[in-house]
Amino acid sequence: MGEFAEKFAAKSPAFQRAYLGSLLPNILKSGNFSEYYQALTNFDFLVAKIKHTNFGVQALIDDYDLISVPDVLHDPNCNLDKIKILKLIQGSLRLSAHILVEDKSQLAAQLQGRMQCFKLPEIEALLEQSKQSKTPYLSPLILSLTPPGGRLLRTLAGHRSWVIAVAITPNGKQVISASPDYTLKVWNLESGEEQFTLIGHRASVNTVMITLDGKQAISGSSDRTIKIWSLESGEEKLTFKGHRDQVNTISITSNNRQIISGSSDKTIKIWNLESGEEQFTLKGHKASVNVVVVTPDSKRIISGSSDTTLKVWNIESGQEELTLKGHSDSVNAAAVTLDSKQAISGSSDRSIKIWNLESGEEQSTLKGHSHWVRTVIVSPDGKQVISGSDDRTIKIWNLESGEEQFTFKGHSDWVRTVVVSPDGKQVISGSNDRTIKIWNLESGEEQFTPKGHRASVYSVAFTPDAKQVIFGDNYTLKIWDLESRKKLYTLKGKAIALSVAPDAKSVIAVSGKKILKIWHLETRNQKSFTFRDQVKTIAVIPDSKLIISSLFDKGTLKVWDIESGKEQFILRGHIGEVNAVAVTPDGKQAISASYDRTLKIWNLESREEKFTLRGHLNGVNTVAVIPNGKQAISGSLDRTLIVWNLETGEAQFILRGHTSSVLAVAITPNGKQAISGSSDRTLKVWNLESRDVIATFTGESPIYCCAVTPDGMTIVAGEESGRVHFLRLEGMEV
Repeated sequence: MGEFAEKFAAKSPAFQRAYLGSLLPNILKSGNFSEYYQALTNFDFLVAKIKHTNFGVQALIDDYDLISVPDVLHDPNCNLDKIKILKLIQGSLRLSAHILVEDKSQLAAQLQGRMQCFKLPEIEALLEQSKQSKTPYLSPLILSLTPPGGRLLRTLAGHRSWVIAVAITPNGKQVISASPDYTLKVWNLESGEEQFTLIGHRASVNTVMITLDGKQAISGSSDRTIKIWSLESGEEKLTFKGHRDQVNTISITSNNRQIISGSSDKTIKIWNLESGEEQFTLKGHKASVNVVVVTPDSKRIISGSSDTTLKVWNIESGQEELTLKGHSDSVNAAAVTLDSKQAISGSSDRSIKIWNLESGEEQSTLKGHSHWVRTVIVSPDGKQVISGSDDRTIKIWNLESGEEQFTFKGHSDWVRTVVVSPDGKQVISGSNDRTIKIWNLESGEEQFTPKGHRASVYSVAFTPDAKQVIFGDNYTLKIWDLESRKKLYTLKGKAIALSVAPDAKSVIAVSGKKILKIWHLETRNQKSFTFRDQVKTIAVIPDSKLIISSLFDKGTLKVWDIESGKEQFILRGHIGEVNAVAVTPDGKQAISASYDRTLKIWNLESREEKFTLRGHLNGVNTVAVIPNGKQAISGSLDRTLIVWNLETGEAQFILRGHTSSVLAVAITPNGKQAISGSSDRTLKVWNLESRDVIATFTGESPIYCCAVTPDGMTIVAGEESGRVHFLRLEGMEV
């Protein structure tokens, strides 16, 4: 605890509340910019503000906006450099807000992970002050989180499943999101706070729109219904029933009187918004209707379907006017220009097409996405097309020229939906990564890029001398210097699973489903083996020339000779795919983890199954052996870790704390702590004696792999996003 924190803690609650609530406005009114500046660059002040029950993260973020007061800007102590520093700190807090709301103890780690790139005295002093914590925490050693100053402004998190659709109120103050978790959530766009949740659908909520007066939300669901909600009270007002399959999309006419819905039942229905009555049904598509939009003049409906076509319908007569053909796969998204003369469509064929609505001709095709295009919209000024894709990116295109202007990267899974704020300044996106992200459309250039990979990092291993760490992704192995935390070189080859060879000079990696490659770390030469089966994961058997691997789509383990690549023997017993395998330090036993919810202990000398470990309620993703060789720890889709006795085959205890699947586990060399990585984006450090979580770090996507240095002080981890983290265990003995 710093000097400020100690003095502040000694004050009465009334004094603390008054100090934190009125200090900054009052000192600015008195013309004392210097004190205001010192407070907002003081780590202890930031901690006190976010931890006080009457304030919190958003109240602190708002404090930085006081700098815009004209009187302050004329203060001789206020200059552009100081304003820049305050805005950078504010930007970091805003980017971290969704994490700090849940876990205030991560303030130091979040600031360090985002601001190390700024070599400014005040920021360096702030970060140094943040390291003085006596409470255990994980301190990032490199820039590995999104820094402030770029396109990404904020992340909203709260749904328990994907975010399929988002809509924004006409005044730009609220965002409504829809999810397969059966709910809609209403968010304050400025503060990022969840205001309330709309509950009533009995299945996935697939689409949402806002009425033009901003008073009601309209949702469509896999339960085949459409619901009308009051955005003032959060109450369900009306339910429309009529579709025979899930409702995928809805739109509203400009007069606010009709709702148009599209369904997997291949039909489009037009409803009276006030009465809920079905007016008529449009039939013509041969497959699911995925999107419907109404032209701004309210004369036509444009629908897109899995039958690869778009259709143009007369909204008064219900007659089909045009069929637009050109896509080679499902049409997932559509938008119309402000003059109602052009339609824009996005497809699973990875392209965006622009159509002339008078002639029905295809005018141009925009190519750039590497996966399905899920969503397209036109900016409020009509000059840009904005698209979201399964390639995890959002692209901004010049509508007139068809040129790609820039790309937003930050989601760790498919981008399902995008909308633009009414003022055209922000893009709001929803993704399968369960988050909503708010982007600056006007300006903001990435000044610094977090270190990492271009693809998901699936595996990690140390060289025996602990001087280097190797990360593997879908395309490469990258070798990093552990002391400097810098990349040394890259080896081309897929590395979903990797291990260091017994000679300590080579690395073995799964490179392609049936190919195993061995790279010599000094010469960088390689040799490879091709197998009949698809290899999923590997482990080296200590003090031998053997490796053990699991196979895709089979509950089988195979043991190979590392020099010849010849199969030695097979271990059979699982009824589900084996996801991970570990070997005891003496090389006598292997432990396998499977989708069949079990682990098995194998005697490698007798080649027999010793025990089957049962206790997980879902598939087991990962397993690690405690250095004493007597215990193992497994992580599962059921969100838990279990500590097992390898001598008796019994479960000793369960560790609960993750909110999603546990994907990775590692053990400190002294066997006293476990580190787990999860789909919930967190890395947790567990005390195996007390069974408590003693430190948590939240990344920006699922944590796929982790490892601990031989001294037990540094954790390395890889994310789905490609980020890599080097983290120091601070404030604790290991």
